[in-house]
This record gives sequence, structure tokens and C-alpha cells, in this order.
Amino acid sequence: MSDIRVSDAERQARIELAAIYRLIDLHGWGESIYNHVSLRVPDSPGHFLIKRHDLLYSEVTASSLVRVPVAGDLDERAGVNRPGFVLHGGVLASRPDVQCALHLHTAEGIAMSACAEPLRMLSQYAVRFYGSVGYHTYEGITDGLDERSRIERALGNNSALFMRNHGVLVVAQGAPGAFIRVKDLLEACRIQLMLKAAGGELIEIDPQVCERTVRQFASHDNGRGGADWPAYLRTLDRLDPSYRD
Repeated sequence: MSDIRVSDAERQARIELAAIYRLIDLHGWGESIYNHVSLRVPDSPGHFLIKRHDLLYSEVTASSLVRVPVAGDLDERAGVNRPGFVLHGGVLASRPDVQCALHLHTAEGIAMSACAEPLRMLSQYAVRFYGSVGYHTYEGITDGLDERSRIERALGNNSALFMRNHGVLVVAQGAPGAFIRVKDLLEACRIQLMLKAAGGELIEIDPQVCERTVRQFASHDNGRGGADWPAYLRTLDRLDPSYRD
């Protein structure tokens, strides 16, 4: 990392956020310079980190991330994408429990967001989001601060939000959790769309089983699931460790 003067906690947060941008690029989920992942600064909760507007996901490094205030009003003159600031700043302002927000425009996410029916409990991936999905009606490009209140209501206390005809948003208490959640949500979307295209009767998981599995996921995430993130970082370090710079 360059000579940016940051605390050890912020330095680690920058590395983790840069890693997520690179992992999104590696999985083919990026969209040129658009879409965003944000991470609250650990020792300055009124600020968050987000990528510089003009950078590709593959170009993001720990030191290139921009630190911006959660409150206020920013646009590209501050080095950040305005719709990204509006969405992520609003989410982080309304959800003090959230440290990381991740928004993507993948084909499967957009396709599911445009389906009238909700995410159905058709796979283990979907069950991770049982009872924790919101839906926000499309209003155009998210560049008006007034839309924040409606996104806040739609997200509520959920961990995922389908932004209708637009894409998906996940929130988590940390960067690793956000990445795992979006990976599982996109898989759940893809599986549901494949099943609908195949036709035939579908088997939905029983609600009581869903409730138990949600508890199992919580235990998994706090236990053996913790080995996921270091494994992803090892993959990045083998391919291109420059995200740490």
C-alpha cells in the first residue's frame, strides 16, 4: 500500500474491499467501471470506502479506494460515482448494523428482479435468504437522494434487496460475508430461472426446514465457513496480489 496514512483497522478494511472488487471481476460479475461495493471505515463509522469512479474492478487497489462521508452529497467531482454514493450512503446511513453493501447488475440478478414472483425456496442457496428479502420498484438511475428513503423501507432489516428491473443488493456485517451472500444469491437466482425454463412441477423446501437451515447457516458462518475468505485471498494472491497495494 502507498503512503496513505490510515489506521491498521482501515488498512485491513481497504485490503478486504479491494479483494472483493477483484473477486467480482474474477467471477465475471462486473460491469466495466459501474456497480459498487462499499465498506464502512471500522474506526470512523461516519465514513465508508468505495472504488474510484474511473477504475475498472481489475484495477482497484487498497490505496486507490476513496474514503467518503456517509452523509452529504457527492458526485464524480469527488472521485466517486454519484448513483453509487446515493445508494450505498443511504444504505449505510439507515442500517448501522451493516458494514458492507454490494450491488451488482448480473443477468441472473436482473432477470429475477424482473420476475413478479419472489425468490422461492427451491435450493439451499435460496434458503440462506429465507424471510430476509426485500423488493424495491424501479425508479430509473439511482441518483436522487429522495429515493434513499424508499430503498430504506424496501430493504428493512433484510440481508438482500431485489431492485426491480435493475439488479441485486446484499448487505452484511463484513466484507467476506457480503461476498458469500451475493455469490449464494446469484446461484439461487440462476437455479430458479433454470427450473422455470425447464417447466414441470417444482419442489419447494418446507418452511420449518428453511427456518432450521437459516440457523444452521448462522452456525456455519461463525464456524467452518470462516475458512472460505482466506481461501479466496490465497486465490487472488496467486493470480495478482496487487490488490493489496
